[in-house]
Amino acid sequence: MSSIAIITARGGSKRIPGKNIKEFLGKPIICYSIEAALATGIFDEVMVSTDDEQIADIAKKTGAAVPFMRSDRTADDYATTDDVLMEVLETYEKNGKNFDYMACIYPTAPFVTAKKLKAAIELLMEKDADGVMPVVRFSFPPQRGMVVQDDKLVYRYPENAMKRSQDLETMYHDCGQFYCYNVKRYMACRGDLPNGYVPIIVPETEVQDIDNPSDWKLAEMKYKMMVEKC
Repeated sequence: MSSIAIITARGGSKRIPGKNIKEFLGKPIICYSIEAALATGIFDEVMVSTDDEQIADIAKKTGAAVPFMRSDRTADDYATTDDVLMEVLETYEKNGKNFDYMACIYPTAPFVTAKKLKAAIELLMEKDADGVMPVVRFSFPPQRGMVVQDDKLVYRYPENAMKRSQDLETMYHDCGQFYCYNVKRYMACRGDLPNGYVPIIVPETEVQDIDNPSDWKLAEMKYKMMVEKC
């Protein structure tokens, strides 16, 4: 079995300048993703896909490989994560390297740990799945959500307005941290997995979107809580 961890880290960020290498509790935030992947001991290659020399330099110093820079095609605002991953896998393939399993890890995901990554890869193999995704439960039932119509709040699904939360189906959303794949199947469908993902459920205290300075502070608080709990 051969596996690769790919950290996708494009340069530039409009909402948080230098987001991928901004200091998070004492070190560039991308370091957490790299260190988690390295600590698993299961990846034959831990690499960073980037178009930014400063990110590449920090990645190498942290122990990741940057064997090639991202192309202009996958470095613009319209490139998807799947575009980036396919470019990486196809470039390795051209150079004679193939992998059975892959973890795609986001660079601003300090809650990713070696334990979570190993559990995801093990689940991927155990279930013979196409992909594994960490998810978190919605803190409030979306079935009882409201919308604004004619300047007034109305239930989007009025049939659920009076139902108890515990009587509604539990719903989850993507944590936005990492994904694990069977590489052969991933490449065959270019990321559009026909059989979907097997979930790993993560507690809300270990999930935080980081889109603005307030999010950043919340993430640091939650990270400290996670470390203390461990």
